[in-house]
Amino acid sequence: MIVNHNNTLFTNDSSEASSKTTFIVSKQNEKYVEKAKGNGCIDFIDDIDLKNHFDFSSIKVIGITGTNGKTTTAAAIYSILLDLGYKVALQGTRGFFINEKRVEEYSLTTPIQLGNFAHIQEAIDNQCTFFIMEVSSHAIEQKRIEGLDFFLKIHTNITQDHLDYHNTIEEYIDVKNSFFQCDGMKLINKDDKNIKFKMKNAYAYGAENPATFKVTAYSLKNGIHVALQHFDNIVNFSSSMMGYFNVYNLTAAVSAISLITKEPLQKICDKVENFGGVSGRMEIVSRKPLVIVDFAHTPDGMEKVYNSFSSYDIISVFGAGGDRDRSKRSIMGRIAEHYSKELIVTSDNPRFEDPDMICNEILSGCKDQDNIIVEINRKTAISKSIEISKKFENPIILILGKGDEEYQIVYDKKFPFNDKNIVQELVL
Repeated sequence: MIVNHNNTLFTNDSSEASSKTTFIVSKQNEKYVEKAKGNGCIDFIDDIDLKNHFDFSSIKVIGITGTNGKTTTAAAIYSILLDLGYKVALQGTRGFFINEKRVEEYSLTTPIQLGNFAHIQEAIDNQCTFFIMEVSSHAIEQKRIEGLDFFLKIHTNITQDHLDYHNTIEEYIDVKNSFFQCDGMKLINKDDKNIKFKMKNAYAYGAENPATFKVTAYSLKNGIHVALQHFDNIVNFSSSMMGYFNVYNLTAAVSAISLITKEPLQKICDKVENFGGVSGRMEIVSRKPLVIVDFAHTPDGMEKVYNSFSSYDIISVFGAGGDRDRSKRSIMGRIAEHYSKELIVTSDNPRFEDPDMICNEILSGCKDQDNIIVEINRKTAISKSIEISKKFENPIILILGKGDEEYQIVYDKKFPFNDKNIVQELVL
């Protein structure tokens, strides 16, 4: 990509480099420096020096990382800040937003370094006070966030994911934790046993352990209702959202906004109920039958969803992404079998893998397969789950893994497919 800033053309793509551009040398593209020179480029800077060409002093960058909860927490912060009257930008899995307007569609969770800088500059040009961004483990390891000064870093949780990239869970945990080895302000989930962080300027939230922002009581009946203590101050917030894990996501959002704005805590809490959640994240897409669509695609994420509906007769529909961490498939199968009255194993985004093989690896974790159906066609699987739900008194259908994705990836092709749309088509 090429970014024009202060009459200087910056690029990190050697094929776009020329005598008129400044080439940014990074971990990813250093092997293409000679190609850039061959295209006539004579001006080179290291990625760490890019920040010297931009002035971000007028905006506060908030970075959120974690295995689960990044998108919901980021969206909640964005929504509440807007309701409080601030101008805000949001960058993440769902796209790029400025002041309630979607500027770009779905993209990488965290863009390449130059993309981050371009987005922050665009937010500044639109008078934003805050820039909220999701930070992936890939972005940390690949130094896509090089040169960014975060006003606040937020940790949601660290559980198994992306072992196709990070090789071991220990490596993945270390990469996530490296984000918090700094002197800047940090907000940590105190209940996560995997987090390690530098104590300086660290604040915490949680429900089980002592924390700066401590959930002292909560109810999950008819939504979420929380009593939150901050030193001697006890406040309350409510939400129509569902799930115990959203107690954490919303508490993180409220706590973060308190730290970055110094607004009265109850004033912040009063805005929580206006945030209805994120499409495809614990989203109710049908009431009769009750159907929930969620992005959960890790063992921990799935278990948290299941624990939220323990009083229901659960019918599950899920698969696993191809060309991704294979070690979690049998674990997810075991968890789904344990919590589900009926389980339909189906295709997710198979990419270049055989969907049947993926399903077999999921089934390898299931001890009892009497109540398990394998149906590769995801639409047919969803249809079967609706039929199966009719035999239960208190059914809930959980369709997991893809959330609000608008496509299904087979080989390198994207085919239109949205779980919510399929459900609504079938129940009409």
